[in-house]
Order: sequence, then structure tokens, then C-alpha cells
Amino acid sequence: MAKELNVGDAAPDFDLATDGKGRASLADFRGKAVVLYFYPKDDTSGCTAEAIAFSGLKGKFGAAGAAVIGVSPDSAASHDKFKTKHDLSLALAADPERSAIEAYGVWKEKSMYGRKYFGVERSTFLIDREGRIAKIWRKVKVPGHAEEVLAAAKAL
Repeated sequence: MAKELNVGDAAPDFDLATDGKGRASLADFRGKAVVLYFYPKDDTSGCTAEAIAFSGLKGKFGAAGAAVIGVSPDSAASHDKFKTKHDLSLALAADPERSAIEAYGVWKEKSMYGRKYFGVERSTFLIDREGRIAKIWRKVKVPGHAEEVLAAAKAL
């Protein structure tokens, strides 16, 4: 288990397949701010609402000099379907091996209806232009979250 990341830490690099047969790595975004948001599963209600919110603000994030990447354990093929179904405009990275998910410490024990299981804790990391973690949101509640992250990205 990776140690818990804190503001000021160097953001762990990653290299993941994305939708549209692409790849994304932190190194690709050197000199840009990056919003890395981790979510549990494509096409579930909270994850869909979050993706639509971030996607709708993509232009504003771009104007603030920030790239937005969503990461889940789903496959790139699942991401392609999810993006098409909901007309999403942001990059979605596939992490079925959980390399980035574990490096960022968001693979957590969760509990639902008394049943314990492991899954992705909805979390967002704002990474500055030098590749350091500028802000962390854990156990994210979706309503208003994308706007809050945008405000923080503009302040970088």
C-alpha cells in the first residue's frame, strides 16, 4: 500500500491507456496544471454526473491552463462507450492494474449495506505545473465539485 500523498508531494507519474486508443502520462503535461480525478466505475450515477460536470467545464479548465483526466479501473473500451453515451469531452484513463490508483492511495476498503469490499475512493488531485500536488479532495461529493476544482485551478 502506498503512503498517503499530501499537498506539496511530487505527484506520482503514470502512463495509462485512454479512450480513443490514446495514452496519458503525467510527463505529457509538464508545464500545465493537471486535474486527476479518480472515480469508481463508468456509467454509474455519481460517476456519470461527475464526468458530465468536468466535461462541461473543459473549456474553462483549458483557459485556466489545466488538463482534466478521469481515471477508473475500467477498460479503455468501456471508457469509449461511456464517452460516446454521455458526449464527454475529457480524457478518461484506464487503470485495470490499479497502478495509478494505488500510487495515489485511492484504493480503499469501503462498506455498503454492511458488506466490506475494496474499491476506488472518489478523489481528485490538482497537480501544479511543476508536477507537485497543489490540492487534494478525498471522499468527493459530486454536486459542485467540478466548480470547486476549477476555482482552485484558476488560483494556481
